[in-house]
Amino acid sequence: MEQKNKVLVVEDDAAIRQSLFETLGALGFAVGESCSGEEALARLPMTDYDAVLLDINMPGMGGMEACRRISHAYPGLPIIMLTVREEEDDKVQALNLGADDYVTKPFKIRELTARLGSAIRRAKTGSKPSTAFFAIGDVRLDATRHRVEKLGEEIHLTPKEFEVLHHLMANAGRPIPHRHLLSSIWGPEYGEEREYLRVLVNQLRKKIEDDPARPVYVLTDSYIGYRFRDE
Repeated sequence: MEQKNKVLVVEDDAAIRQSLFETLGALGFAVGESCSGEEALARLPMTDYDAVLLDINMPGMGGMEACRRISHAYPGLPIIMLTVREEEDDKVQALNLGADDYVTKPFKIRELTARLGSAIRRAKTGSKPSTAFFAIGDVRLDATRHRVEKLGEEIHLTPKEFEVLHHLMANAGRPIPHRHLLSSIWGPEYGEEREYLRVLVNQLRKKIEDDPARPVYVLTDSYIGYRFRDE
């Protein structure tokens, strides 16, 4: 029998939480429930969850802080934010804190399950690079140790920042189109979410460039995408 993917739903609204529990359960997921970030952090060590659906607007700890703590304690565990907010700043902050994706309420269950399934597949499959170590300029990336250094100092990246940097360095000198980079990192269902890349590239530049406004490593190819400088 195929093992069900386990999802923790973190939502303070009891009606939404119950609806997600019943709907995702009917679609073949094993669903756990938490009504707060604090409860989610207490439940996560008890079960080997495959993903977390996390409401952004909750009392107490709040979704953003819960996202930060979960992504730090469980790197690689997909987190999808659920929000009624449309402000880009909230989406930027969620991605910066380690969220894999976000879905705005009211959402279609088909969209939610597609993004959830894609995130779980990515996490389980992982990347299998042909080369695990790259050294370009002062930047070193060791995929085996999941470590990035500049001038010998470790740079702490979120999982998605690491994936984007890894993909760009593996193709150094070659412009990578937005759609190709999105599908390579997030899966074939993605291709139009350019704001994801804009957020992550901006964060990467802040962390590895001497002057993020004048990057020499992570470069923009206008109307095409991004590339890492050639060796």
